[in-house]
Amino acid sequence: MVSGSGLCAKVVVVDARHHMLGRLASILAKELLNGQRVVVVRCEEIALSGGLVRQKMKYLRFLRKRMNTKPSKGPIHFRAPSRILWRTIRGMIPHKTKRGAAALERLKAFEGIPQPYDKMKRMVIPDALKVLRLQPGHKFCLLGRLSSEVGWHHYDIVKELEEKRKVKSKVFYEKKKQLIALRKVAAKKADEQLASEGMRTKWGLHPHEERGQRLVCECILKRLSIFWYR
Repeated sequence: MVSGSGLCAKVVVVDARHHMLGRLASILAKELLNGQRVVVVRCEEIALSGGLVRQKMKYLRFLRKRMNTKPSKGPIHFRAPSRILWRTIRGMIPHKTKRGAAALERLKAFEGIPQPYDKMKRMVIPDALKVLRLQPGHKFCLLGRLSSEVGWHHYDIVKELEEKRKVKSKVFYEKKKQLIALRKVAAKKADEQLASEGMRTKWGLHPHEERGQRLVCECILKRLSIFWYR
């Protein structure tokens, strides 16, 4: 466990869809400095407050900031949404120190949801969600659309791949629901059989079932944090 954050030492996969860029970056920066490893997916769906035209004008002003004698020395203007998020988080971390450099090494960001993260549990951050932080009716734009306007050429490809992934995910989920239903039926039959044999503890549970319930409660208590599961 990471001290003070309530998060586990394993990799946390964050679904960045409709999260506010600055709020998401600030929370992730703190968790990275605390030692948490984070993978951010669907960076092209990150939201920015303000309309697309306004954000595009701001980014074009940023593109004009460069070194006169040798522009390749910096500043580097990233176009991909994942790199824009990475640069935003870098600005909130003392990245020139060993501690900050190690924190940035714990961060991975992707457009879409590549393998193997499409099979892993994804989380959201309530304190950064657009629906909870932005006023209803307020203008906003998506980072992927902005990036495509300023030089990122893979917006359509990522969109197409995401559609294919969602189709596969839907098929997988339907099979999963069927398996869960069959498992419930099997568990009910097993409970009836065990009840007829009298194999119950003082709590009315089978010994193995009681141990499983206790482990589930312990896991829930450990997972109470700033993250919500999708």
